[in-house]
Amino acid sequence: MADIESNTVNEKGFAATSRVGNYELSIDATNKEGPNPNEVLLADYASCYTFAFRAGASREHDLDLGKIETAASADINDEDDIADDSVAFTLKVEAELDDDQIAELIELGEEICHVHAVLREEIHADITVEADAF
Repeated sequence: MADIESNTVNEKGFAATSRVGNYELSIDATNKEGPNPNEVLLADYASCYTFAFRAGASREHDLDLGKIETAASADINDEDDIADDSVAFTLKVEAELDDDQIAELIELGEEICHVHAVLREEIHADITVEADAF
């Protein structure tokens, strides 16, 4: 059994409900019933990086950062994908930090963030299709 499992149901159209453990997330390519996949990916990346930034500060420097608010942005290319080199995060941190601390925490965040690692490594799914399944 895998460490992480999810189940996604798409009855018709381009909206789906994904279940991970006890949680549900609505994702809609048309943005009518939820965020689209690119928006979910951006939000997931920003959340993961925010947690990694905090973890690096705590583990490596025993720093309490207080509140962190991360604004994330990305451009969409002609293929409706997130454009290369367009993802940007702006972190507003309650704690007072100097430039050297900020530079080190940015690097630690990149090292610790699981989503950053996946995107960097170009991981692709192994896909199996079972036809006539219902």
